[in-house]
Amino acid sequence: MLRSLTSAVLAGVVALCITAARAEMAEINVAQQYGISYLPLMLMEDKKLIEKHAKAAGIDVKVGWAKFAGGNVMNDALLSGSLQFASGGVGPFVTLWARTRGNLDARGVGALNSMPIHLVTRNPNVKTLADFGPNDRIAVPAVKVSVQAVLLQMGAEQAFGAGQQNRLDALTVTMSHPDAIQALLSGQSEINAHFGSPPFQYQEVAKGAHVVLNSYDVLGGPATFNVIWTTTKFRNDNPKLYDAFVKALDEAIGEINRDKRAAAEAYLRISKDKDSLDNILKMMNDPNIVFTTTPQNIMKFAEFMAKTGAIKAKPESWRDFFFANVHALPGS
Repeated sequence: MLRSLTSAVLAGVVALCITAARAEMAEINVAQQYGISYLPLMLMEDKKLIEKHAKAAGIDVKVGWAKFAGGNVMNDALLSGSLQFASGGVGPFVTLWARTRGNLDARGVGALNSMPIHLVTRNPNVKTLADFGPNDRIAVPAVKVSVQAVLLQMGAEQAFGAGQQNRLDALTVTMSHPDAIQALLSGQSEINAHFGSPPFQYQEVAKGAHVVLNSYDVLGGPATFNVIWTTTKFRNDNPKLYDAFVKALDEAIGEINRDKRAAAEAYLRISKDKDSLDNILKMMNDPNIVFTTTPQNIMKFAEFMAKTGAIKAKPESWRDFFFANVHALPGS
């Protein structure tokens, strides 16, 4: 009798240990940045889509959301464990992928969009990259590592020749997009150029700035702007939460593509942007602005960053960057 009771108790303890080991996180944190390119994440937060899909999988989860100015800071938070999903440009994403190979193994959950980003200036004398001088200052989300900073280096190499990719780096200043547009348009700041994103780049042009460089010209065609990423450890330890996030992302992107007007209205309501609905809807209907999880032209960034020594590992395929849920998509 005692032996049977002891066995039952041990079995119960083992079962509790297994259950505890399999328990997924009760709270996760997701980061986003500024601009219309993060609309899928804005909708996921507003409609509590992650919680919805987690609940359907039998998990109650609290989701925290944070705003960051650049992907480099997000990467630090992800490595520290205070953040579970980071989002940003291809530059910081590729940087962390290379940095964490063989340990945390950060990879992409999917793209958020493909859209052009523009380098604009209020300096009437600057028509091309070659016209920038020592007194010009270019705002980017993070010097050296943001997608804008990498694109500036790619453009500099194309403009000035091999080995000249860093020629304009000294002119760059780390600044969030909202702060950059304010500085640029004030006319009182040293910032007279901004490598930004929608809607800021269009708003700047509407107020008198002009475009110097288009990312699609640098890359030879459409390309992913933003990516969402996490660590392999998080995915392995929390498979249901990871799946809930993927389903929430797919639902948000589906909503945007089904009704652009409703999506534009949601952007204005959530972001509190003062732009008009007509202007935001015009951006949403631009055929160059596409919300999709399919990665596009990722390899061009990676090859450039490997060539210039920004990353130490060069992937063989775009699929090396991403988890299996997007491998069947027609990426590049």
